[in-house]
Amino acid sequence: MPETTPGPTRSTAADRELDPADVGACERVARTLCTGGHDQIDSPQWLARARDAWEDLPLLLRREVRRFRRHSGPYGTLVIGGLPVDQAALPATPALPGSVQRQATVPAAVLTMLACGLGEPLAYLAEKSGALVQDVVPVPGQETFHGNAGSAPLSFHTENGFHPHPPDYVIFLCLRADHDRTAGLRTAGIRQALPLLTPAGRQALFAPEFITTPPPSFSPDAAVNKPAATPRPVLSGAAEDPDIRMAQLVTTPLTPRATAALTEFGRACEATARTLRLTPGDLVIIDNRVTVHGRTAFQPRYDGADRWLQRTYVTTDLRRSRDHRPHDGHVLAR
Repeated sequence: MPETTPGPTRSTAADRELDPADVGACERVARTLCTGGHDQIDSPQWLARARDAWEDLPLLLRREVRRFRRHSGPYGTLVIGGLPVDQAALPATPALPGSVQRQATVPAAVLTMLACGLGEPLAYLAEKSGALVQDVVPVPGQETFHGNAGSAPLSFHTENGFHPHPPDYVIFLCLRADHDRTAGLRTAGIRQALPLLTPAGRQALFAPEFITTPPPSFSPDAAVNKPAATPRPVLSGAAEDPDIRMAQLVTTPLTPRATAALTEFGRACEATARTLRLTPGDLVIIDNRVTVHGRTAFQPRYDGADRWLQRTYVTTDLRRSRDHRPHDGHVLAR
């Protein structure tokens, strides 16, 4: 769906802004994960250290994250400002396809610790080579790519709704804003959009009359990259507070009423959308079960100082995907 005028914009007004003492405490804990010879993010040993280090983060930060896990609020997002990203030590913004973080850094450690506070980090082998911490950066030549490497508008979607085990949360940490401060992370939650749907639209969205396929960011050669064998609903669960599985680019309605309902849902999302313009140190947790997200367009310069977010996925129940994870790891191989 074409992008319309975005809803309310938030700049630096976070739901929770860390005070200087808590920022310093976060950075000290993060640096303990960036020393020695065992700081490979994807290793089980390092993840175990990050999981334990979560308990050493400031109490108010941990309390805010835990409350959000219990109920993600009216918008299904939590914005925490002022987290340490070690700006003075940041290298140039990556500009290669498939960029990920394998070596522990302060921002990657912060991101992973908070993921462990919400649940367990998760990745997909067919996307970004299965890395737990992924770079969201513009890539030369991929300006119109409908995914994390592009800079054109990105339509609303939940992450990996085609998969039997989509993430429960998506976390973004801003390391650098774009030059012109125009890039916006757009979000729209079902708790705001649902009242705008007609009874007929709701009924159709709860019916298994939609097929969602993998997004362009997944490897086209991967076995997982096939249309869903069984149609699914866009909305499921409690009628008054349902879960969402939808991506405007890759969700196909199978009936006329499904087509009308998906269009109606898209309009409701547009009408209730918020745009978050992130600054360095801003972290956004998105409840992927009840919130769709997208992005406004922006103009990269490819000068080493472009917009740079890091992303990780989180599941609240790692065991439910055990049959997809070899050796009980954190990467879903299929």
